[in-house]
Amino acid sequence: MSDRVRLDKWLWAARLYKTRSLAAQAIDLGRVRIDGERIKPAREARIDDALQVQIGSVRIDVVVRIISSVRGPAAVARSLYEENAASVARRERRLEVRRLGAEPALALKGRPTKRDGRQLRQLQRERS
Repeated sequence: MSDRVRLDKWLWAARLYKTRSLAAQAIDLGRVRIDGERIKPAREARIDDALQVQIGSVRIDVVVRIISSVRGPAAVARSLYEENAASVARRERRLEVRRLGAEPALALKGRPTKRDGRQLRQLQRERS
């Protein structure tokens, strides 16, 4: 364990991102913030930093507890940070919504095909 670690390396060690380059890219895009402020990948991670990490459509609020530059097992990685109670509740709500049913709009991809159009018109004729 080291005293000084770049934030992108810490995010990788904490298993919040699969690769260090993905962590650096997320920081550059503003998906990782400290106390709501945009940061740079080379910024040093410090104990008690409050991070807001956007991973896909999920936002995770964590506080840095241990500084490490070594990527270890998931159980060890979980000990590097502490997740905010509100963040845990938000993730559980999102998981419950996903469990209840998928969003129908997510299944739509692009324009309908000719076949889809014919089926839609047939359904409309049957309803009238």
